[in-house]
Amino acid sequence: MNLSYSADEERFRAELRAWLSANPPGPEPEQLDAWVAYGKAWQRALWEAGWSGIAWPREYGGRGASLIQQIIFQEEMARARAPLPINLAGLTMGGPVLIAHGTEAQKRCHLQRILAADEIWCQGFSEPGAGSDLAALRTRAVLDGDHLVVTGQKVWTSFARYADWCMALVRTNPEAPKHRGITFLLIDMHSPGVTVRPLRQLSGDEDFNELFFDDVRVPRTNVIGDIDAGWDIAITCLMHERQTLTFSRQLQSAVALDEMLATARARGTSREPLARQALAAAVVDAHAMRYTAYRNLTRALRGEVPGPEGSIEKLFWSEMYQRQLETSLELLGPHAQLVQGSPHAVGDGRWAHLFLYSRGRTIAAGTSEVQRNIIAERVLGLPRAR
Repeated sequence: MNLSYSADEERFRAELRAWLSANPPGPEPEQLDAWVAYGKAWQRALWEAGWSGIAWPREYGGRGASLIQQIIFQEEMARARAPLPINLAGLTMGGPVLIAHGTEAQKRCHLQRILAADEIWCQGFSEPGAGSDLAALRTRAVLDGDHLVVTGQKVWTSFARYADWCMALVRTNPEAPKHRGITFLLIDMHSPGVTVRPLRQLSGDEDFNELFFDDVRVPRTNVIGDIDAGWDIAITCLMHERQTLTFSRQLQSAVALDEMLATARARGTSREPLARQALAAAVVDAHAMRYTAYRNLTRALRGEVPGPEGSIEKLFWSEMYQRQLETSLELLGPHAQLVQGSPHAVGDGRWAHLFLYSRGRTIAAGTSEVQRNIIAERVLGLPRAR
């Protein structure tokens, strides 16, 4: 790995850092509807200034820059404590899939609108009884002339009630082998027959949703790739999600670690032996995660497609994140239960909220159990468990 940056890359960093300093996004609202509006406005500002889709082709609204510049963008966003763009499903999965597998008409229709947050995308993969075993999905699509008629249910669909488009996996050939007969389909979320129901989580958030399709008619032109050949496209989609999004989140975890260390010093707990041991373990985890992310970035720079090694990143980051937040709560003690506005609240009460939120990170984008199976079978070459 070469961890140095060229003069052009450092100029890019300085330009971005100056823009972020001159254009702070402002405080994030707590109420979800307001936060979504805030997120759309922030992503629109990024796009108008040329900071959305750094590595996407210019002809589709991107900057046409290098992958290294995309990473510098993520580093500087984390350093500035700026929120991630709201359209993560579109930016990290939908857009890359369209660029790799979409028709020219599909690219022209969607890519620039994804970058500008004119279209918010969601991912319709998981189903009741088919989350960890994605290929067991039962949502069906039946060909009817130049449309497919979709019936079924998805679950854990992030921001579905705010989404304009859903990239969904549907079963189009129930007679085919389990991993065949699946089609990758774009569904207009404003179509008749689409119903969204929010799911309230342990943290109090409602960004996950149930999604129901009741004879939804989808034009055949919305198929990505070929009918019955969507599984390989879905795997590409997931690998991009695990690699790209995990790299960004590990940068944010590093910022949170700095805040945790500062809190420990301010409260005097950093001098306690057990606390120092826990903090040291968190620092070691963060550095291990950082260099693992750089190793996978090196593979991408060589032109290699994201592979199962992304599962190592996702698994380690999601469990590291939980350990990091557990340590934060232990350092704060009973004060961790206080919310913003309480006389003795520390860190505005968000550590407890983040800890509850983190429980879902070992489920989203593939459970820890699934990631361990992928690593065992596809990285280590171990026999499939029976």
